[in-house]
Amino acid sequence: MLVLNEEQTRAALPWPELIEAISRMFQSECVMPVRHHHEMDVPNEESATLLLMPAWVPGRYAGVKTVSVFPGNMRRGLPAIFGTYLLSSGSTGEMLAVIDGGELTARRTAAASALAARYLARPDAEELLVCGTGRLSLNLMLAYATTRPLRKFRVWGRNGQAAEKIAAEARALDLNAEAVANAEAAARTADIISCATLSSEPLISGEWLKPGAHLDLVGAFKPGMRESDDEAIRRASVYVDTRAGAISEAGDIVQPLKSGVLMETDIKAELAELVSGAHRGRSDDAEITLFKSVGAALEDLAGAILAYETVTGRK
Repeated sequence: MLVLNEEQTRAALPWPELIEAISRMFQSECVMPVRHHHEMDVPNEESATLLLMPAWVPGRYAGVKTVSVFPGNMRRGLPAIFGTYLLSSGSTGEMLAVIDGGELTARRTAAASALAARYLARPDAEELLVCGTGRLSLNLMLAYATTRPLRKFRVWGRNGQAAEKIAAEARALDLNAEAVANAEAAARTADIISCATLSSEPLISGEWLKPGAHLDLVGAFKPGMRESDDEAIRRASVYVDTRAGAISEAGDIVQPLKSGVLMETDIKAELAELVSGAHRGRSDDAEITLFKSVGAALEDLAGAILAYETVTGRK
């Protein structure tokens, strides 16, 4: 059985190949039950979350990811998210690989956003604002740089030192990155805004979005969380990774649906419809687009298969 640690998982998932693998999986016969979502009490701090995400391609591969999200870890200097992926044969059930779930999650999440941007962001997008200073921030910058000709990368976070640290890591990888203190000013000029936080209150106002902007909402994976306001929903063409996940779990979608700001029929398409060509995505250069991602188990399975086949050479 193959065992891949964080560094080995990262090396086995180069961005172009990972983005293509996820695109293919969205067009495959992958079976993806709704993920299990469990609240866990943590004495004297925010509740934690346990996620179980199964998926399989009949006769080929099957897998399940276990993820724990502990918001209080940020005060301990620990990652908020830990996870493990178990990959099995879809024909015999034989266990094939154990893969670092944290690295897999970070990379497949960023890759899915970059994949959506192929259809939703302007082809000439040059400026990216990332809101959040967690593990996803640098991954989002690197993934987006694969699909759009970005020239300027900005990072905003409530902790300015953490934002500067992410920007410095990006500069070390030859990205023109800087930390910013004013989220509104940076958002008003950004071609793409990507939010990856555990915020319970909107970070981005729709009033800040310039014509042609693309807003990518990666965090806020519970109904009570939110990264955008109602005005962003009103002004934007709304897309999601999966309708089933977004309308039941994502606060940026659930709350506007509940208040009547958004109707389910207002959701233009999900990612599978974009990659299959069933929906064209962006219609013109002035359109404001919004993509809400809650994570799909097939993305993890695509990444796990790619990592396994890359390392072993098996197909």
